[in-house]
Amino acid sequence: MSLDDLDAWMWAEACAMLNRADRLHRQFFRPADLHARPPTWEPLVDIYETRQEFKIMMALPGVAPEHLQVILEGTHLMVSGKRHLPVSPEAEIKRLEIPYGRFERRLELPVGDYELGGRELANGCLILTLKKHTGSHGH
Repeated sequence: MSLDDLDAWMWAEACAMLNRADRLHRQFFRPADLHARPPTWEPLVDIYETRQEFKIMMALPGVAPEHLQVILEGTHLMVSGKRHLPVSPEAEIKRLEIPYGRFERRLELPVGDYELGGRELANGCLILTLKKHTGSHGH
């Protein structure tokens, strides 16, 4: 293989990798997917535990409270909803880094008995308080 052939091959490989990366980015952050059924993104979370409770902070920038659903069933917590594009459909998007569309985050909690004690949407984050019930279980 000549040096020119090697350069052409490396250039073609680099272009192919950029095309694949661009396709993946569009697949996960596509405004057209706003009406799709399956979730298109998963919010990030921080979880803090004390003796009495868990505090869960979930990053949901631009999500309105009426577009949120929180379900606690046993040790399974599910938060789902939708983040809408805050611009009109005819706006030309210059950069799109914050995901839009349906989201869902499922969390498995340690074995225990929990109650949703508080729910607050502040500063772009959903803050959930899960109270631990420590009943007498024959211990």
